[in-house]
Amino acid sequence: MCNKTCFPPDNQQNNLSNTSNTNKLKPDYLIRHNEIKSKAMKIEYHNLYTHYVFVTLNRMPLILEKHRERIEKYITGIVNNNACKLYKIYANPEHIHILLSRSPQLDDEALATIIANSSEKFINDNKLCVGIFQWQQSCAAFSVSKRNVPALCDYIAKQKEHHKKEDYSEEHSRFLNYYQQSVKEKSGNQVEGDEFGI
Repeated sequence: MCNKTCFPPDNQQNNLSNTSNTNKLKPDYLIRHNEIKSKAMKIEYHNLYTHYVFVTLNRMPLILEKHRERIEKYITGIVNNNACKLYKIYANPEHIHILLSRSPQLDDEALATIIANSSEKFINDNKLCVGIFQWQQSCAAFSVSKRNVPALCDYIAKQKEHHKKEDYSEEHSRFLNYYQQSVKEKSGNQVEGDEFGI
């Protein structure tokens, strides 16, 4: 039996010391989020404007004009019931535009999934199209600045007239070019709405 104060070997002692003081020795920027015990930060004020574009499977023109408003109202309810606010929606035969302010509690993919699954079920349950209605497995989600919200609302509202001049493929390519160009702008000179055509 040891009558003296006993210590573990130097290498074990160092390991124990390093384990207990791991976070103390790390600079703040090296501490991972799962090593910090804290409450979730609540976002009280937000402007998370998102422009979604959903497309039917194989771009089939499945949304009939006689059911368009009913489908739009249902999706509006889905959005609003998930702590988001819908600003403008228009359902074309093969694609739909939705402009909304998203809740910070939902990411873009989670909200898109809720909208897609709920609307698919609603359309099929109520037989609002011939055959089985499905969206494509992916959609587009573009962030929108607050100053561009009125122009985009007007653009979405005029979809019927707009698509007399341009089909969805052309519109989709223009959207991608516009938003990619906006992302690449580093000098602070933002692309104006009229360049995009809204």
